[in-house]
Amino acid sequence: MDKVLVKINDMIWGAPMILLILGIGLILTVGCRFIQLKKLPLALKFMVQDEEDGKGDVSSFQALCTALSATIGTGNIVGVATAIVAGGPGALFWLELAGLFGMATKYAEGLLAVKYRSFDADGKALGGPFYYIEKGLGKKWRPLGKAFALFGILAGLLGIGTLTQINGITSAAETFFDPNKNHTLQLFGNHYSWAVIVSGLLVTICVAGVLIGGVKRIAKVSEIIVPAMILLYVGLCLWLIVLNATKLPSVIGLIFRSAFGFEAAAGGALGAMMIAMQKGVARGIFSNESGLGSAPIAAAAARTKEPVRQGLVSMTGTFIDTIIVCNMTGMAIILTDAWKIGKDGAAVTIHAFSEALPLSASIVSFLLMTCLVFFAFTTILGWNYYAERCLAYLFNTNKFANPFKVVYVAAVFIGPYLTVSAVWTIADICNGLMAFPNIIALILLSPVVVKETRKFFAVKKAAAPLLAPELSLDED
Repeated sequence: MDKVLVKINDMIWGAPMILLILGIGLILTVGCRFIQLKKLPLALKFMVQDEEDGKGDVSSFQALCTALSATIGTGNIVGVATAIVAGGPGALFWLELAGLFGMATKYAEGLLAVKYRSFDADGKALGGPFYYIEKGLGKKWRPLGKAFALFGILAGLLGIGTLTQINGITSAAETFFDPNKNHTLQLFGNHYSWAVIVSGLLVTICVAGVLIGGVKRIAKVSEIIVPAMILLYVGLCLWLIVLNATKLPSVIGLIFRSAFGFEAAAGGALGAMMIAMQKGVARGIFSNESGLGSAPIAAAAARTKEPVRQGLVSMTGTFIDTIIVCNMTGMAIILTDAWKIGKDGAAVTIHAFSEALPLSASIVSFLLMTCLVFFAFTTILGWNYYAERCLAYLFNTNKFANPFKVVYVAAVFIGPYLTVSAVWTIADICNGLMAFPNIIALILLSPVVVKETRKFFAVKKAAAPLLAPELSLDED
């Protein structure tokens, strides 16, 4: 089964998919005049300013935290480690490049989500790729929207939403509480540590408790947990990097040489480069979800009346997730040579921090386990909301929401008992299938994104050139 999954994954995440994802990011970057660089300060400002007269279910910041809750998870701690172990230090370069272009992609997704959203009879916002596919491209494109919804459900149940997250949580718990597997129980024909069993059961119960409250409860939980965990984790990473600052020049050189295959043996440069690119881009997309079409579902619920404004807020999610958090993890792993220890997943990141920080291994392991647990926990919550919205669109009804929650919680429960390699491969497959219809829509709707962007900034420039000079467009 592992071999079959790997072959399917290699087909989906081959050169065509990589070129599509990087290509749409490049198209939107050029079309919107490098908006992710020029308008990042404005986007960060909008991120913390709520629109009081906007219509929606949650504030823009809560919508961002809901999206971040789904993106900042095991991909930032476990996924980055997996990419560097498999693809070498160069995978970090491709991961960051995918993140840079992904900011423009995420901007477009947030913009389109608000522009083409609608509201049901109860006033709840309905939006996401399936809506901008159907309303933006026309009803003849509805099958593409249905395909996205189906793949989104699969990604939530079998990939990024449940299995990888709970697997990462229980693996971290085992590494901290029972690294030598001294206390085990036989289940399903294998021996599992009690740390895995107990932590998996506790997370399952907590997930079930939060999901009862719907998107508003998810948003409230995420609004508290996500910023706190980001600050803690980034603080640890910065401490590690400062302590190893003398190694930075050589490590940066190694990343660039590895990214283009120059570290490979003679004749293997192209193959090494492709592996680094594939692993880096795939893990980058897994982490920040730019191009997947998941974040627009949360963006559509934001209280806002301006699509461009929400697009800018959505863009900050990829900046925080990939440019900051993933980069911090990657640098920590490469600076400490943890990618060479012969391990995989959370163990690599934990080893890096344990070796470099002047703290006991148990304290470092506990801090990282805490970050990983909360990151992954909020990801599970966010992806339930995404999958439920996909389910509602696919069947044009909300009556399956509660039964789906039961199935979703069951997937969380069984996640710890699957192998790490199979879990990540399944996640990559589901992500790729989900991304394809969304990228097609983004390509076809990119002129709309460019038009809306230029219109918004032109109006702002004309209305208040002196009060808000940062809103103006460059003359070129």
